Amino acid sequence: MNTSTLVQKIWNFCNTLRDDGVGYGDYLEQLTSLLFLKLAHEYSQPPHSRELPIPKKYGWATLRDKTGANLETHYLDILQKLGEKPGVLGAIFFKAQNKIHDPAKLSRLVQMIDAENWLSLETDVKGDMYEGLLQKNAEDTKSGAGQYFTPRVLIQAMVECVQPEPGKTIADPACGTGGFFLGAYDWLNREGVQLDKNQKRFLRYKTFFGNEIVASTRRLCLMNLFLHNIGDLDGEPTVERADALISEPKQKVDYVLANPPFGKKSSMTITNEDGEEDRDALTYERQDFWQTTSNKQLNFLQHIVSMLKVTGQAAVVLPDNVLFEGGAGEKIRRKLLETCDVHTLLRLPTGIFYAQGVKANVLFFDAKPTDGKVHTKGVWIYDLRTNKHFTLKTKPLRREDLQEFVEAYKPENRNKRKESERFKHFDYQSLVARDKASLDIFWLKDDSLDDLDNLPAPDILAQEIIDHLEAALLSFREVSAALPRSKTN
Repeated sequence: MNTSTLVQKIWNFCNTLRDDGVGYGDYLEQLTSLLFLKLAHEYSQPPHSRELPIPKKYGWATLRDKTGANLETHYLDILQKLGEKPGVLGAIFFKAQNKIHDPAKLSRLVQMIDAENWLSLETDVKGDMYEGLLQKNAEDTKSGAGQYFTPRVLIQAMVECVQPEPGKTIADPACGTGGFFLGAYDWLNREGVQLDKNQKRFLRYKTFFGNEIVASTRRLCLMNLFLHNIGDLDGEPTVERADALISEPKQKVDYVLANPPFGKKSSMTITNEDGEEDRDALTYERQDFWQTTSNKQLNFLQHIVSMLKVTGQAAVVLPDNVLFEGGAGEKIRRKLLETCDVHTLLRLPTGIFYAQGVKANVLFFDAKPTDGKVHTKGVWIYDLRTNKHFTLKTKPLRREDLQEFVEAYKPENRNKRKESERFKHFDYQSLVARDKASLDIFWLKDDSLDDLDNLPAPDILAQEIIDHLEAALLSFREVSAALPRSKTN
């Protein structure tokens, strides 16, 4: 069975559950728990015969033998007991719940998973299947899962520019469902590359490290990695269920590839003794940060710098406000330009993210020694936004749309870059002389302002208007959130 057929078969069953109020996200969570149990069962059988930390009374075979209310009760017991286990097992089942309350449909899902021999499927098939399900989940705007999903073609282009090497560590402090890890994994396993035994082992167990604060998303990430042959059933998870910004990183890494969550406000809400929001507490007091701020993106940017080894490299998706915001934003930009080699900025088009109203960029920079020198000589900016029109459904961003940027980036030798209509170089002195050291730079003329006969298609134009309005609304909300609140009696 090929990937698309398998995805369609498994996903079609979700449609029968929607009448019962089971959304895509809930379905995917149930699928993850049951699929994990089935895989563990297959590993325990010959020829593998592995001893796994799943008690026999909570194994897959006990689900196959039950129906009706007994099945529902037993399944709930499995979720609770396995969620108390250590390692990957406990992480997969942590706070897992049964959202399929019709025992007949739960039984049907069990039988559907049981019908496949999952270990006989190639890693690519299993992994691509799960990625396909994650994408379908992201497309369901009601679930909100899109906020955790970075377009895979963008990840591919970012990885091809950074070109991570075997035997080096890769981290993502807000890893969502693990897209950047898998993009790097595919690059390291690309056609023509032969890894030796030690490199393969390092890739599987010691390459990827991340954080994901949302338990359900972390569960999907761990399963996604496992189905791509990263980690092991009875190992320890390398994705922590913790806020990465709370403290200094435990280890330095060679690469950071990330798309931190959009929205300026801290993910933490702290109240004082009167039950009111304590705005002074919505910050992270980190001695290693250049500035204290409640802006999540600025905090993630500072944290990412702190994660890198002296020779480390980063490629990070950041919203426009990080490029031009004053106050702490300006101070952090100036410090970043001084202490790191900030060499490339990709201005992304609108209409490519599932989260509405996102205007984003990819910032590429290299860590440098702390020696008092200015390390940024200049920043190359590629404008992929002006006169570029995309929508998620009718005209999605494709890998070929990013090819010209990747070629202009010159991954093999950045010294050979050449300016073009969309690719310009701005030296350090001109950048820091700009108001607030803003990196929010455009130079191309927007053709649609003059050429009314060649406007984008109506659906694309409508989506762009929505994106602009959503972005403006988001800005207004952030300004409103920063204003003092009046007390009511």
